[in-house]
Amino acid sequence: MYKIIKRLLDIILSLVAMIILLPLFIPIIIILLLTGEHEVFFRQDRVGYHNQIFKIWKFATMLKNSPNMGHGDVTVRKDPRITSFGRFLRISKLNELPQIINILTGDMSLVGPRPLMKVGFDRYTDELKEKVYQVKPGLTGIGSIVFRDEEMIITTSSLAPHETYRTMILPYKGALEVWYQQHISFYTDFMIIFLTAWYIIFPKSDLVNKVFPSLPKREFVA
Repeated sequence: MYKIIKRLLDIILSLVAMIILLPLFIPIIIILLLTGEHEVFFRQDRVGYHNQIFKIWKFATMLKNSPNMGHGDVTVRKDPRITSFGRFLRISKLNELPQIINILTGDMSLVGPRPLMKVGFDRYTDELKEKVYQVKPGLTGIGSIVFRDEEMIITTSSLAPHETYRTMILPYKGALEVWYQQHISFYTDFMIIFLTAWYIIFPKSDLVNKVFPSLPKREFVA
């Protein structure tokens, strides 16, 4: 019953969001057409429900050849592959909004684990590969909230970017997504949506640990 109601809510809320956000989409599309490489949307293979591959929708924020440049699928703070307007879209999280299309088509949900590129997913242990996408990936999720500072963690780490991601970030992110599935409920989903908006306004807040005190403990300091 939870899955059926959640799917209905995904459809209804996505349609409402699309209508409300249309006035915002139009200027973003115009600016993207006039700047950078004049690309509006970015589509890429991601790992989704039951580890199936699907095409994700985003506003374009990086150079088209970015996967073959720099650190590949790992992004650092002030990454030179990010366009000037793309930087604003990423900081504000507006670049993620086209994933409303993925929600409407059923590839994603409003709340769930963030869908990774295959190369990133393959860094998980075999155990986590079997667990993380037992639910649909989400526009936002507990991993997105806890790792809202992911680029800064990678940038300031003494380890190489890919090593930081593999040894520090990914194991904890996987543990968070397993926690989500163990505590999945409409309350959890609602609070994750609320916290997503909260952290856009108050990025330094520690509210997530007060709302969800049972979260796995972070074993490293950012």
